[in-house]
Amino acid sequence: MTLAILILISIMWLPAGLFFLGYGEAKTAGFLCAVVGILTVAGGFFNAATGDAFGAGALLVFGVLYLQTAHAFLSGAEDLRTVGNGALLVAIVCAIYAYIYATGGAPSGKPDGSLLVAKVPYLSFMFTTFTAICLMVTGVTYGKVSGKLLGVTFIILTFTGLLAPAIGLLAYGKLPF
Repeated sequence: MTLAILILISIMWLPAGLFFLGYGEAKTAGFLCAVVGILTVAGGFFNAATGDAFGAGALLVFGVLYLQTAHAFLSGAEDLRTVGNGALLVAIVCAIYAYIYATGGAPSGKPDGSLLVAKVPYLSFMFTTFTAICLMVTGVTYGKVSGKLLGVTFIILTFTGLLAPAIGLLAYGKLPF
């Protein structure tokens, strides 16, 4: 489920990147954020219900951020700092996930010595980049970071943080590294 949601999120991130580069308008971007937000939250609940609470946590915080962004775009909000504040919390969650994927979770207690969360360098890389983009969103909403930098970053991460890992795992059974 998570892999399909990563592909789904790409349909929002690429247009969001282009929007911040001056191509597009807020209402259509807001609609995409709403659709992707609803489906991401639903996917998070599905993951939680099927035993993947760790994966669900990441999907849920992103899904709610997408819904918050959708509301801001669709309502024509001019002060987006509250969206930035939401992105700041998501950045903190992503930094924690990046650390856990870099170091591995606690021992599972199983005889094989496995960890509750495996060390996965690419997922650590992904969550590190997600931390950066969420911090950029916060910076843009506070007028400290260029929207153009955010736009370019969204476009790059659409491919490196969403499509490459999702399609790599779905089609080839492995992450890029």
